[in-house]
Amino acid sequence: SILDINILAAEGGISHGVLLLASVCLIDAVMSKSGQFILHTWLPDAMAGPTPVSALIHAATMVVAGIYMVARLYPVFFEGLSIAGSSVNLLAVVGAVTAMFGALLAFVQKDIKKVLAYSTVSQLGFMVTALGVGAWTAAMFHLFTHAMFKATLFLGAGSMSHSCHHSFNMVDDYGGLRKTLPRTFWTFIVATGALAGIFPLSGFWSKDEILAGTGSFVSAEGANGTYHLMLLMLIVGA
Repeated sequence: SILDINILAAEGGISHGVLLLASVCLIDAVMSKSGQFILHTWLPDAMAGPTPVSALIHAATMVVAGIYMVARLYPVFFEGLSIAGSSVNLLAVVGAVTAMFGALLAFVQKDIKKVLAYSTVSQLGFMVTALGVGAWTAAMFHLFTHAMFKATLFLGAGSMSHSCHHSFNMVDDYGGLRKTLPRTFWTFIVATGALAGIFPLSGFWSKDEILAGTGSFVSAEGANGTYHLMLLMLIVGA
């Protein structure tokens, strides 16, 4: 029973050692299930499937299951990792590293679906970092906003591929599609703006909440240098 476990964890009914061990083991599971660095490599390779399937997997179902699990069992992680009173914890570090490296890896891809896949890795890192610094509401908010704009981006990628002889090579085969695909162009622009966190689109509000949560945690911890670095990594990942 998730409810019983959460109550026991929050009220001190489970020893800290057990909670810490459970948290670390579950973080290992989240790293593989939700594509966290260094267990993220399977996620871009899953792009071989049809584009609607990719949109479903990357936006709303499979990859966010680990994030959702952490949120549902949050008292276990909050108490086990001492999130309220520690200067650094494993969950926040894993998320921040994933957010930065996922964004950097996207720069060297030619396949548009792989670019979006590494973007998904980066955004999942945002969610994990938010959970690691206590901003669990911001993490769940970003989970929902990411589902919307990332599904739109994947479906737009499929539309472009269909119009370019089923090619996903955006560097060599794409260009000048605004006139031939006006609806795809505008929906892709809006979804890209949301992904980039441009005001007033949804990604702006959820990313801002995550950065605000991280910044407030840095202040609460006495401007710890580790969290300043983590905040910088998040901004780079944005």
